[in-house]
Amino acid sequence: MATLPITSIFAAFFAVALVVLSFQISVQRLKVGDMIGESADEVLRRRIRAQGNFIEYVPLGVMLLGLVEVQVAPSVAVIAIGMILAIGRGLHAIGMLSASGPVRGFGMIFTYLALLVSAGWLIATAIL
Repeated sequence: MATLPITSIFAAFFAVALVVLSFQISVQRLKVGDMIGESADEVLRRRIRAQGNFIEYVPLGVMLLGLVEVQVAPSVAVIAIGMILAIGRGLHAIGMLSASGPVRGFGMIFTYLALLVSAGWLIATAIL
């Protein structure tokens, strides 16, 4: 049975990050009294999208990371991909929450890079 210690650590980190993003939404919903939907409150809308975007990208990133690790990639490669994904998701969330387009953009670049490197690794491993 394959174990995925590196992917497990990153998955745990991402779970905590998701709780932090989700909790911020709950707090803002209570503050503005809008418990359903996106609301007209700009802060709440940004928090919802930061969390939503996190949910859209992290599951695939973690799956790819696990597949790379299971393909017996060097630990340093798995850690590097995980760090690139984590930095990307962190920057993107910061950019969304602070309305900083450049920070958000760099976050997406790092996220795309992590996904593409993982995909490339898996394709190369399958072909070779």
